[in-house]
Amino acid sequence: MIARNPRIAHLEAGYLFPEIARRRRAFEAAHPAAGPEDRVLSLGIGNTTEPILPLTGAGLTEGARCLATPEGYTGYGDEQGLPVLREKIAEVWYHGAVQADEVFVSDGAKCDIGRLQLLFGQEVPVTVQDPSYPVYVDGSVLAGAAGAWAGAGYQGITYLPCTAENGFFPDLTPLPQGAVLYFCSPNNPTGAACTRPQLQRLVDTALRRQALIVFDAAYAAFIRDPQLPRSIYEITDAASCAIEVNSFSKPAGFTGVRLGWTVVPRALKYRDGKSIHTDWLRIVTTIFNGASNIAQAGGLAALSEGGLGEIRALTDYYLRNASLILQTLKGLGIPCVGGDNSPYVWARFAGRDSWEVFGEILEKCRVVTTPGAGFGPAGQGFIRFSAFGHQKDIEEACRRLGERL
Repeated sequence: MIARNPRIAHLEAGYLFPEIARRRRAFEAAHPAAGPEDRVLSLGIGNTTEPILPLTGAGLTEGARCLATPEGYTGYGDEQGLPVLREKIAEVWYHGAVQADEVFVSDGAKCDIGRLQLLFGQEVPVTVQDPSYPVYVDGSVLAGAAGAWAGAGYQGITYLPCTAENGFFPDLTPLPQGAVLYFCSPNNPTGAACTRPQLQRLVDTALRRQALIVFDAAYAAFIRDPQLPRSIYEITDAASCAIEVNSFSKPAGFTGVRLGWTVVPRALKYRDGKSIHTDWLRIVTTIFNGASNIAQAGGLAALSEGGLGEIRALTDYYLRNASLILQTLKGLGIPCVGGDNSPYVWARFAGRDSWEVFGEILEKCRVVTTPGAGFGPAGQGFIRFSAFGHQKDIEEACRRLGERL
């Protein structure tokens, strides 16, 4: 029989969210609910719960209807995405700051982050915010750009701690020369949204170090403060050092529909002057057959004037949930960040083990959360609370937290 891929063996443990689901199932089996009012509620995984709103849903329906007609049927489309959708993203989301041919439509931001590992290869140093979304690290390990778990992180990965002490914006001094840096704002899991001066410092540092930023803007639609940038391309010279990944998943409720995009500016060059854009085009056209035509029809509807109003309404709904969670935790005297320009609240339980706190909240409140340690070493002692849920469930979960913690 064939040998096991050693890179998979290097992964420290099971992926965070399946592990949370396993622990939830074990708890529910051992402690069955006495009635519906005692069921386990989730403030854990960032999965949307509300129906896709009417105009966007109609776009999906019309996309499917057209495929069932001789005149409307299409087979394979462009691997880079429908030209009209690429143009719409460039126009509506970036207001012309990027060109349509720099936008690559995909089946989701997470999928693109995995494919980007092929672009970077094994030799480029990897740097991540700490804590950070697990796929940045796990994808790097699977691609061979990082080694085995070394107790407080993976070998070959530079961690930039984002802590309460530094306002959840990291010291960039350790960024290696020629590295790829994964950076997310508003951040998952901390909920912190970077200011314009902070992102300018990030871009300036990347240019000095000849580093490439992969900027994850999947939660940009939740930003309500007009002073906060929603795209890295609002920052001077970012097109010379940054790729941006984004998604319809959270703002439009497309977690199950699967639609996102990645912007690779033509200005991005390797050290030898060759085009990064050209290489990304080669990767996309080699291992990806394009996003679903139906999903792209829904994406077009979501970017219409009415669809953008629906995005605003849906993100407002989750932000109201976040505000309720934030106020509940603050009322208990628990220090928190996020919950204002982000659907996540990052709560500090100083001196405690994250998984221990996860277990305590599950047992006392029958509420599932996400242990911060699952996002990296600097996440130890924190819990992430997600605002993705039905409002009545969020209200009930907050009532339990307020009474039982």
